[in-house]
Amino acid sequence: MEPKNGGLDKTDRTLLRAVSANARVSGAALAAELGVAESTVSLRLRRLQSLGYIRGYHADIDLVALGASIQALIAVRLVRHARKEVDAFRKTAPTWPGVLALYHMAGADDYLLHVAAAGASELREFVLRYLAQDPAVAHTETNMIFEHVAAPGWRELLA
Repeated sequence: MEPKNGGLDKTDRTLLRAVSANARVSGAALAAELGVAESTVSLRLRRLQSLGYIRGYHADIDLVALGASIQALIAVRLVRHARKEVDAFRKTAPTWPGVLALYHMAGADDYLLHVAAAGASELREFVLRYLAQDPAVAHTETNMIFEHVAAPGWRELLA
């Protein structure tokens, strides 16, 4: 897939950096930062959304405050790699409680599940109830997350 960013000008890049830092920033504040009219900001943001550069606006929720004090990455290997089984797992796994993200992988593991749970026993129950009972799953390996540090590495793409 070719990068889309060739069509971005300095204003677009500045807008993307600004809304990634604060998705609730006002159009007036963006306009003042960029030195353009608020209507220009609005049109640019709509254009960036329609072209797929902005996929949505999100709140950063504190999972610990919600009672999910444990997070894990669970590597999953499927029994078979037939499209039917792969597609079924991809469709079902994100619906399981506590699943934050699902990554389809290349390499030894087929999927990586990012899961949140209230504690070790709840995480164990998740593995036993959903992964161990799924006939498409051949093997799992659970890795506890001690700390998650978000990194802004993608921003270099806006340089």
